[in-house]
Amino acid sequence: MAHGKIGKLLAVIGDEDTCTGFLLGGIGEINNKRQSNFLVVEKTTSVHEIEECFNNFVSRKDIAIILINQSYAELIRHLLDSHLAPVPAVLEIPSKDSPYDPSKDSILRRAKGMFSVEDFRL
Repeated sequence: MAHGKIGKLLAVIGDEDTCTGFLLGGIGEINNKRQSNFLVVEKTTSVHEIEECFNNFVSRKDIAIILINQSYAELIRHLLDSHLAPVPAVLEIPSKDSPYDPSKDSILRRAKGMFSVEDFRL
């Protein structure tokens, strides 16, 4: 892709297996400021580090979508709830150890509030 194109990257905040899977799929990138587009969360990773990474990804113009394991999204729920911009989109995904729970997903809850039952009637 051409340099300077806005919103072209996928970013991942996840456990080792999640990040490895996406990296093997080719999403890994390090920009000219030596910033990567992924954070491997380990047992020693603090909530503050996850918050800083999320805020960094949100502020970067080269990131269009942030994927985050839902278990880590729960730790920084206040940041996800306050992120209202459409780009970067934030998608909560399951991890090997914890399945996806739609009732916890901030974006899904917000989207449900935008539609009524009548919107889906034929």
